[in-house]
Amino acid sequence: MGLLGTTTQESYYNQAQNFIGNGSTKVFAISTNSINPLPSAESEFEVFINEQLISNDNYTYSSPNLTFTNTNINSLVQLTDGSPKVNLKIIVRQTAGNEQYGGYQYVSIDDIISNFIVSYVGEDKIINRVKKSDIAFHAQRCLQELSYDTFKSFKSQEIEVSPSLNMVLPQDYVNYTKLSWSDNVGIERVIYPTRNTSNPIGILQDSEYRYLFDADGKLQTSYNSSTWDKFAKGSTPNSSDKSQSHDSELSFGSKRFGILPEYAQANGSFFIDDVKGIIYFSSNISGKIVTLKYISDGLGQDSEMVVHKFAEEAMYKYIAYAVLANKAKIPEYIVNRFKKERFATIRKAKLRISNLKSEELTQIMRNKSKQIKH
Repeated sequence: MGLLGTTTQESYYNQAQNFIGNGSTKVFAISTNSINPLPSAESEFEVFINEQLISNDNYTYSSPNLTFTNTNINSLVQLTDGSPKVNLKIIVRQTAGNEQYGGYQYVSIDDIISNFIVSYVGEDKIINRVKKSDIAFHAQRCLQELSYDTFKSFKSQEIEVSPSLNMVLPQDYVNYTKLSWSDNVGIERVIYPTRNTSNPIGILQDSEYRYLFDADGKLQTSYNSSTWDKFAKGSTPNSSDKSQSHDSELSFGSKRFGILPEYAQANGSFFIDDVKGIIYFSSNISGKIVTLKYISDGLGQDSEMVVHKFAEEAMYKYIAYAVLANKAKIPEYIVNRFKKERFATIRKAKLRISNLKSEELTQIMRNKSKQIKH
């Protein structure tokens, strides 16, 4: 994750410590003269560089030292080691428990496990005995599954694309939902994926086109392929460019036929190398601020292992079904009953979390000139 926000005011701060970047220092010691007691974990403070809030993916903390590690936010830190740039103001601000805005809508996975044991496990209950570790395993599996297509995908990161035209995937990345770059007024312009290029492994060859091997007999390869180098140097095809063509197009003279809508735009394109964990952009994205919105499995950090209250019942039914389905001598009709209840509660949670509002839908349909009965 990259930048999270851009609006701060020093009047907000209760206990905070200021530093000034010099371009070479990436370790800063927090003093008890400024923050007392010292934070014990990253969740107890926030870090701002040049009045921009950055996520804790960009630094590590071992009391009292704060160490910057990520070079993705290259507008604020050095590309070499992540040290904040010269004369940029660094603020470490202690956060209070009541500053976790919006947290009331979530239930922690530890509370889910405890509540499940109280409600479902014990004498004269549906599950007479089960290990807490088994419940924790199924709870985490449920959290993963619900994160993919039921929960809101709220994770994102923003970077400035360097001339190398690539972006490293986040550590907890599972799949992307949207890639865009922001224009001068902050409007997000969608970047579309391309299927007509890639970055294959480039095998080094000699003048006789024979493969090259090192002293240990290992095949020598290049980091980037010739295909990618040509794509990065070339212009991006769009609706007005007749110099480029695709396999999906037919050209006769100066006319083009069969262009696909995904190429009839000038916002740029990208493709993802899942092996290297890198997103590659077309040449017109260089220097732009790109936002990646993506899906995580929800298990990256303990603070992220939370469940929306709309899906709390779905968690209980999922865990109950998973436990009963893996226990011996459980009647099949009970397993099938919880299987149906699991499906129904997940479906209900998905509808609730989708946050459909009748008034908003009505207005949208009005804009589409549809006849709506009230």
